Amino acid sequence: MAKTNCDPFPLPVIVFLILWILTMIALPIVGWTLGEAALRQGMSLGVLMQFAAVSAALLAQWGWRRTLRVFFLVMGVAFLAEWVGSSSGFPFGKYHYTPLLQPQLAGVPLLIPLAWMMMLPPAWAVAQTILGERVNSGKWQTTLLAALAFTAWDLFLDPQMTAWGFWVWEQPGAYFGIPLVYFGGWILVSALITALVKPSELPRQPLLLIYAVTWLLQSIGLGIFWSQPAPALVGFVVMGLFVALAFKAWRTTAQAEKTLAAGRG
Repeated sequence: MAKTNCDPFPLPVIVFLILWILTMIALPIVGWTLGEAALRQGMSLGVLMQFAAVSAALLAQWGWRRTLRVFFLVMGVAFLAEWVGSSSGFPFGKYHYTPLLQPQLAGVPLLIPLAWMMMLPPAWAVAQTILGERVNSGKWQTTLLAALAFTAWDLFLDPQMTAWGFWVWEQPGAYFGIPLVYFGGWILVSALITALVKPSELPRQPLLLIYAVTWLLQSIGLGIFWSQPAPALVGFVVMGLFVALAFKAWRTTAQAEKTLAAGRG
């Protein structure tokens, strides 16, 4: 059962948020001074810190049992999708992982399912905030919007990871070398996971913050430090649209609650 009076930013969430942001800020310096191997390790650490921040927020709201249940469901389906995808080409298109990201299981880096877990809950929070209480977690609109919010992040991610050589496309596609079918696969799998989880009673404030900070860090990092301004601009606009809509909806709700509280007082 969710803890309705839970502090939205308990200490573990704050600690992991700070560590994640500091790690991401340090990445360019690590790459310039220590080389590509250290850069990969720093990127992996950033994923772990963001995953820890998301997990800490869910744990504070949901408790251990529900958090672990969602963790294993998301990780299991994401790993299965990545294994099938890299083996058969469905539903993402023909690609394979290189040995750069370790450790791997059945040719899939274990960091990849963690990345799904670190960004799907923020995407759920964005969708539910935009649509509001009138559309509950089981509705198809929430599922689709969450999948789109999640896939918007990949407009940054895949050009960067492909350029770094973490995976290779057999037939480069129209989006900066990425086949468009790949994004359809992301929408399909993330919608499937969302429909299976039926997320509700989310700790929205920390998850929305994580989504917005991810958007900001990716825009700056990809556009300035990693020399990919074109996908950085696309991601800035598309993912930024979800950030703006969620912020507007959150602000409207907060003002309505404030007015209602003042009227009662």
